[in-house]
Amino acid sequence: MSRFAHRIRSSVQAELQAARQAEARGDAVAAFRHLERAHVLGQEATALHVRVHWRMFLWAVRRRKPAEVAGQLGRLVAAALVTGLGWLPHGNTGGADVSAFSRMPIPDDLQRLIDAARR
Repeated sequence: MSRFAHRIRSSVQAELQAARQAEARGDAVAAFRHLERAHVLGQEATALHVRVHWRMFLWAVRRRKPAEVAGQLGRLVAAALVTGLGWLPHGNTGGADVSAFSRMPIPDDLQRLIDAARR
């Protein structure tokens, strides 16, 4: 595991836990929002990137969202194959509702966590 991955891991885990809690409360929208935040944080670390897309895939299956299921299948493969090459659209939230190639602004709170993990 890279130094960045090791340092950002707890932040990704916190967002994944928040997603679990939101879904347990029946708030699927908030759950996916936390998954998107986890994606932004972990997309530079292969294992974390793949884990987040797996969780997005499972969310889509539970919600019976075929377009999201299909989108996450493709993103799972891509995350496993290209994350290590650095071919990432930084800030991308990872959902099938956005292009997998679009860079997006990173929220300030997440950018601070990413910057700290890079030091």
